[in-house]
Amino acid sequence: MDEQQDRRQVMAEGFEAERPRLVGIASRVLGDHAEAEDVVQQAWLRLDRAAGGGTEIDSLPAWLTTVTTRLCLDRLRARTPVPVEEVEVVETSPDPADDVALADTVGIALQAVIDRLSPRERVAFVLHDSFGFEFGTIAAVLDTSPAAARKLASRARSKVAQPRPDDALADWEVVDAFMDAARGGDLERLLQLLAPDAVVGADEAAISMGTPATIEGRDEVATFFNGSAQTALSVFVGERAASAWYLKGEAKVVFDFEVADGRVRAITFRAEPAVLARVVRREGDQVR
Repeated sequence: MDEQQDRRQVMAEGFEAERPRLVGIASRVLGDHAEAEDVVQQAWLRLDRAAGGGTEIDSLPAWLTTVTTRLCLDRLRARTPVPVEEVEVVETSPDPADDVALADTVGIALQAVIDRLSPRERVAFVLHDSFGFEFGTIAAVLDTSPAAARKLASRARSKVAQPRPDDALADWEVVDAFMDAARGGDLERLLQLLAPDAVVGADEAAISMGTPATIEGRDEVATFFNGSAQTALSVFVGERAASAWYLKGEAKVVFDFEVADGRVRAITFRAEPAVLARVVRREGDQVR
């Protein structure tokens, strides 16, 4: 066995020793064991490439923890239509593996609340409160400051500590769930999220751009959106959660939602300049 083969064998053995811990972290962050297994397998592929390329890794547990967590963060961000650039892996110090103990599986109720956190809140909360990471390490993973990482975890903790008693979806969750179902072609989910008398309308500016003037009825609205809106991004229009079609970094058409009792009652396409001027990207994880 030559030196490179020996190096890769050592790293493979080290990875297998770390695999249960990595799957535990990814499962807690993502809330999905199968997806966690996939993320950890991606981490292995990156490690294998690094080993083959001669990359020096001072602390394998730390390196794998960073890679796995950032892959999880990318997955969380990919669940919303916000483009994310891949982040280069850097060494973190101190070694997070020294202080991490695998926590028990979270309950369904807690996971439902965690699912509502923004990606960065979720990562900060899970790594600190569930696995005991120091904020300096979390800051390195999130590419932010320790103070910002502490703030993210604190904000997440507050949300987790005060879940809605009836577990009803907030308006922004309904909007995001609807858009996710539209992009994913989940007709059944679209029908569940629409009120029976749901309608679609449009202002004159949007109609001139080719949007329909009106669509009436749950089935018709669901069919129209099924498999569509692939490039729409999450936004606010004033204080209302909405979605918008962007072109070259500018909002061109807003999907303005009316939500009542956890269902979409109306969607209005708006393209008037006065409306577009009020559009703000809704990413929710930009604390620095």
